[in-house]
Amino acid sequence: MRDLVLVIDVISAVGLIGLILLQQGKGADMGAAFGSGASQTLFGSRGSANFLTRVTATLATIFFLSSLGLVWLSAQKPGPSSVTQSVTEQPAPKVETPVVPTEKPAAPKAPEVPK
Repeated sequence: MRDLVLVIDVISAVGLIGLILLQQGKGADMGAAFGSGASQTLFGSRGSANFLTRVTATLATIFFLSSLGLVWLSAQKPGPSSVTQSVTEQPAPKVETPVVPTEKPAAPKAPEVPK
């Protein structure tokens, strides 16, 4: 279920990005008024603004709801509530220390000086 909602979320996000990039800005209407008839070709005299705005709003609603669904699904999953609780403790590796003799070696005797 979570994977399906995630796929819907990603598809709606990519669709939103594409639709937003297709839309014209507010300043583009002035250029269309002075002889550029491209805005009247496919979507009528109003242009594509009304159609693209509605599709964008629909995709934004789908994206919002799928994001809320993902949050709800992740809250339902039993598991640790903190990152530090999810870390498992591992025993420390054993380190062999070299054996150090406890007795001090006898100091060498000084040579005898003839009298």
